[in-house]
Amino acid sequence: MILIRELVQQAIATGYLTVEAEEQLRQLLAKKYDREDLTAFMRLQQAAMAGNVRQESRELLTAQC
Repeated sequence: MILIRELVQQAIATGYLTVEAEEQLRQLLAKKYDREDLTAFMRLQQAAMAGNVRQESRELLTAQC
């Protein structure tokens, strides 16, 4: 089973969060997770807000408008 921190590490390394990875994160966050995963998720949020990680879902929404 993949962990939140693994998805975060991949997104930060590539600078891109796919729709599929975002959906996996939603599913994983709905279940129990440990402090390390929560910290990783917060790092991902910060990276996205800083523009270091682009979100495919947001790019798709922008393209539709």
